[in-house]
Amino acid sequence: MSASPKLFGIVNITTDSFSDGGCYLDPQAALRHGKKLLADGADVLDIGPASSHPDACDVSPETEIARLEAVWPHFKKLGAPLSVDSFQPETQHWALANGTDWLNDTNGFCDPTLYAELAASDCRLVVMHSVQAKGIATRDASLEGDIWTHILRFFEARLAALEAAGIARTRMVLDPGMGFFLGNQPENSIAVLADLERLKRQFGLPVLVCVSRKSFLQVLADVKASDSLPATLAAELHAVGQGIDYIRTHEPAPLKQALVVNRAFGVRE
Repeated sequence: MSASPKLFGIVNITTDSFSDGGCYLDPQAALRHGKKLLADGADVLDIGPASSHPDACDVSPETEIARLEAVWPHFKKLGAPLSVDSFQPETQHWALANGTDWLNDTNGFCDPTLYAELAASDCRLVVMHSVQAKGIATRDASLEGDIWTHILRFFEARLAALEAAGIARTRMVLDPGMGFFLGNQPENSIAVLADLERLKRQFGLPVLVCVSRKSFLQVLADVKASDSLPATLAAELHAVGQGIDYIRTHEPAPLKQALVVNRAFGVRE
């Protein structure tokens, strides 16, 4: 049996995240939430200063940085690895300068002007695929053709560019994207979730997946985001069963409990 996946606990310091916007914008509320995520089993705190769903407002890099500055010293004191979830190069520059352990980029590090700085750092990188290529997710029609063809071509090109810039392959973790990041058809997310092992086989790198409260699960289960915990847990366990290395989630406690039960029965992780 392989090791259990590491869990990224989601901390949205935003006004308009699709399921908890405004809940943790206050620094003390964010800190309390971060402590709870760690107590519930999170291994990394993934701090997002802006939303990326289709209805999200534009947030400037200056606002993102101000939000991070308000919480960063408190989170550093917790002693857990920290991740900054942003595709803005200016925000990423700030995060690198302030000792982030991870950068999580929903645009998959598409801006080569940051590559030299990334190469000089030692933080880990979550390189995410999205059909939008740049910016936030949209409700645009899904790309034509097999979604896996798009994903594999994207990672082939992006990994080559990052490695050519001197960024060690061993620092990278791959995220295929889910929900609207794969287009407006739930079938794309289902197809990717069904064969996550393909990504590991193709590139030999760790894989992260985030299905937590995603739109395609809401459609499948006919529930609101706030009622999608059972659907989320089922999808997360399916990913775990394929040997996925990292799960990014709003609620680590149910998954941690499920993993304990899996181990008791010798279920593959």
